[in-house]
Amino acid sequence: MRALCCLIAIFLVSPCFAAEEEAGKDRTSYILNKVDDLWRGESSYAVVTMQVKTEHYTRTMRMEGWSKGKEKTLFRVLEPLREKGTMTLKSDNHIYTYLPKTDRTIRLTSGMMMGSWMGSHLTNDDLVKEARLEEDYEAIISFEGERDGQNIIEFTLTPKPDAPVVWGKLMLSILADGYTPLMEHYYDEDMVLARTFTFTDMKMLGGRDRPAVLRVVPSDKPDEYTEFIYETLELNIPVSDVMFTKSSLKRR
Repeated sequence: MRALCCLIAIFLVSPCFAAEEEAGKDRTSYILNKVDDLWRGESSYAVVTMQVKTEHYTRTMRMEGWSKGKEKTLFRVLEPLREKGTMTLKSDNHIYTYLPKTDRTIRLTSGMMMGSWMGSHLTNDDLVKEARLEEDYEAIISFEGERDGQNIIEFTLTPKPDAPVVWGKLMLSILADGYTPLMEHYYDEDMVLARTFTFTDMKMLGGRDRPAVLRVVPSDKPDEYTEFIYETLELNIPVSDVMFTKSSLKRR
């Protein structure tokens, strides 16, 4: 009789668990899409200042950028004057660099993909393999509650088997109110922390408050960083596909 009662209980309770699990997945996907769309939308235009500090040099570069989906991105340097007009084009899985001084367009080879992008702590490969969290990772909410006086939701994300990502794990912390990202930890395939993104300085961008400063700190060089400071951001604007072609670089 006891076993029968247990069996009945399982049949009664299991649909509830399944429904709760499905609702949990829907909520996780909804929040991650909100985070992904924070700076990109369907298309975007932004003016950003990039500051890089390393052991050997510091540099500041102001640039404007356009994006369409996650497959098309174009950056053009505005300052400093000696690099003005230099462009980086990402189109699907290819990256091109246009150098105005020599009027040359270079397609980056596979051997150049792990090189630094514009002298920063990001690689060319980061641009190509820009991930969309909900599409490329399995995600669970690993913490939800108050931390350091803020209501936090923390996600643990592991790559899906066929996802084109190089990380072993991501840990993403966001504000529960508004889903604003606070911190993102990237772990390599040996589950060693490789780099940390922090998001600060809330500012009205693209019609709502967003973090205006994104800082990347490599774990093996904690005194170095690359910082992106948003000046302006427009989302879901008309952007032509022609802008993201190799032939368009010389015309800009």
